[in-house]
Amino acid sequence: FRELLARVRDTDLAAYAHQDMPFERLVEVLNPARSLSRHPLFQIALAFQNPTAVGQEVTGLTVAAEPLGNAGAKFDLSISLGDRRDEHGGCQGIEGHVVYSVDLFDADTVTALVARLIRLLEAAVADPDQPIGRIGLLDPAERNRMVVTWNDTATEVPQVTQPELFQAQVARTPDAPALAFGDQELSYAELNTRANRLARLLIDRGVGPERFVAVALPRSARLVVALLAVGKAGGAYVPVDPAYPAERIGFMLADTAPALLLTDADTAAALPEGTEDIPRLLLDDPATDAHLARFAATDPDDCDRLAPLRPANPAYVIYTSGSTGRPKGVVIQHTSLTDYLVFAGGDYDGVRDTALLHSSISFDLSVTATHVPLTVGGTVRVVGDLQDPDPGTAEALRARPCTFLKATPSHLPVLTTLPEEFAPTAELLLGGELLLGERVDAWRADHPGTTVLNMYGPTETTVNCSQYRIAPGTPIPPGPLPIGGPMPNTRFHVLDDRLELVPPGAAGELYVAGDCLARGYLGRPDMTAARFVPDPFGAPGARMYRTGDVVRWNPDGTLSFLRRVDDQVKLRGFRIEL
Repeated sequence: FRELLARVRDTDLAAYAHQDMPFERLVEVLNPARSLSRHPLFQIALAFQNPTAVGQEVTGLTVAAEPLGNAGAKFDLSISLGDRRDEHGGCQGIEGHVVYSVDLFDADTVTALVARLIRLLEAAVADPDQPIGRIGLLDPAERNRMVVTWNDTATEVPQVTQPELFQAQVARTPDAPALAFGDQELSYAELNTRANRLARLLIDRGVGPERFVAVALPRSARLVVALLAVGKAGGAYVPVDPAYPAERIGFMLADTAPALLLTDADTAAALPEGTEDIPRLLLDDPATDAHLARFAATDPDDCDRLAPLRPANPAYVIYTSGSTGRPKGVVIQHTSLTDYLVFAGGDYDGVRDTALLHSSISFDLSVTATHVPLTVGGTVRVVGDLQDPDPGTAEALRARPCTFLKATPSHLPVLTTLPEEFAPTAELLLGGELLLGERVDAWRADHPGTTVLNMYGPTETTVNCSQYRIAPGTPIPPGPLPIGGPMPNTRFHVLDDRLELVPPGAAGELYVAGDCLARGYLGRPDMTAARFVPDPFGAPGARMYRTGDVVRWNPDGTLSFLRRVDDQVKLRGFRIEL
């Protein structure tokens, strides 16, 4: 601190040599971006006033200095300090006042800021030679609130796998509609039978725990059956969108080295060169149907599988570009998937009725639309591209209205052009991009009874790890909406580059800890070690994921997203490197 003080003093003294420079000339030379909403050169000012007191004596009058009020804030934040003196002119310490813009700060935030400034000064005076980065700005109560209170999310979740959750629902509602596509509809019992037969065929083809199965199919009933079957066999599915560029598909298949590729004839014909040696099963081949009919329709168990299926085994692998531009496979285990499914199934009312599956299967938005409804008795309606929906879908939705839809903010303009039947009546979940309150307000004007949720969560945290709920009738603030607080069994830490906690309201990088974390990146131990780091606030062996997202804590324990630490952006939920 002593060194910093000396540097600032030298800089200030050097600047005083130019104190006669007219302000207008300075602005002209620097040519900063102009705005009527702020000062052109700086928005925060700190001043120390120590004028020499000049006594005045006037016969019959008592003269004293009185502070003047401020007509308004000239800057976003202005702190003025000065000597506090008694009536004899003796120095009694330092006093000051803060003037701030009420459009940017509230009283509690400014009060906390002043308290941290005082702690900083007290610590610096006590040990002026300590590194400034080690000066703690948080008092014990504030630290406890950030580490413990806001992260008090522990919730008991059954230690089961995704197939067990689905099979339990089949037992509860065997005759209820589970899956709809076009004019085709399958009950829970029928869907389970198809998935069981395919699962037994997959086991026969060498699929089991810790083995990967690529699924390259267009959105259809066959796709959902395939995803369920891979899990029942004990394998982990790797969703491959047939619409992806050939180079990306080729990389994903080579990187995964799947035990089997589930596809259809049209998709197989378009696969890139170099994938011919991957064992494949054409699900639209009549020979496959004949083969499936020979397998039992009962649920496979560990006696049938090649090895026991455990919560620690992988459930799926989703590829994302990340910070290097090269796709990398994020391995999600059943324990993380189950934790998410149990939470989502209990928190969203709409998934118990009709949920739309409309997104690319290579985007984990599809995990919510597919697996969550099937664990609580809902119906998954598979639809084509929202920008060009099948005419029959609207007719089907008139008979059974959509109650749940998860999309990206980029889909909002599209939703306004679709028939009213596509608008969810219970919940609309939006995630993958920055969400502005104005856009939600405009959409909700025509759908006042729908709850809107702003979702946040990198793929590495199993679909979503936080949400900000806007219930019907709740005022929507303008600008970027908060992303909420941590979901059950999830913890958030906002840290600086030394992995120290930053105060509420200050910008820092978000680290996510808890049961939601992925196992890591497939075949990338170096990158896994760099992004999944030891959690200094957790139990021994605990990890936390470095998101690369800069956020800040709000006073209510929610987070606001500010920016990325790199050049990565998200478009329609997909990560893109600039």
